[in-house]
Amino acid sequence: MSEDAAGMAAVLNAVIALGGTTAHEVPKTVTEVRTGYVSGPDVLSAVVCEDAGTIIGWQSVEMYHGDPHIGTFVQPGVQAKGVGGAMFDLTCRILRDRGTTYIIAHIRADNVPGLAYYARIGFRDIGQDPDFALSDGRKVGRIHRRFDL
Repeated sequence: MSEDAAGMAAVLNAVIALGGTTAHEVPKTVTEVRTGYVSGPDVLSAVVCEDAGTIIGWQSVEMYHGDPHIGTFVQPGVQAKGVGGAMFDLTCRILRDRGTTYIIAHIRADNVPGLAYYARIGFRDIGQDPDFALSDGRKVGRIHRRFDL
């Protein structure tokens, strides 16, 4: 829901500040998160995971360059505890109900936990961009994966 955008921005910005697992480098405002990942015209699905009323993770699928792309963000310190898997189950149900047949993920090649997560939930490699670089020029590469619903 739109009112979740502040909690979602807090999680995303904590992940950005930690570094190393997202291609996002600049913190996002609540408005940017709401428009880009919750209620904007390209958003297909947005789910959150809460603990005691606080958002600890979120997952959004939005159309990007003609394909449904997924992003998953979990509060640092809470990863690898089932949050991502639970959100993905709900994401898949929503997308299937809306007629979506596949999802694309672009993962930084140096994001070992992210690569493990997407492999564990069934994404398969479909390509790579070894020259993908951050704004400082550092090449980190990117792996492209697909999940068929």
